[in-house]
Amino acid sequence: MKFTAATFDEMAELSKAHGTEMFQAEDADHMAAMQAMMALMQEPGAMEEWFAARRAEFEAIPEVDST
Repeated sequence: MKFTAATFDEMAELSKAHGTEMFQAEDADHMAAMQAMMALMQEPGAMEEWFAARRAEFEAIPEVDST
């Protein structure tokens, strides 16, 4: 699924909402991804590092001029 957002926080919210929807649908691929994320959360600091890396990737994307 493609998401479009102006900020990383907005993108994270879209992703979270999509994850919730896929969890409720018991989508196999998404369930596997969620299990991987849960495993990551068991390591102290790992989730924070993962989010920091995703934020850096998002912020490195050049803005597109929509005019």
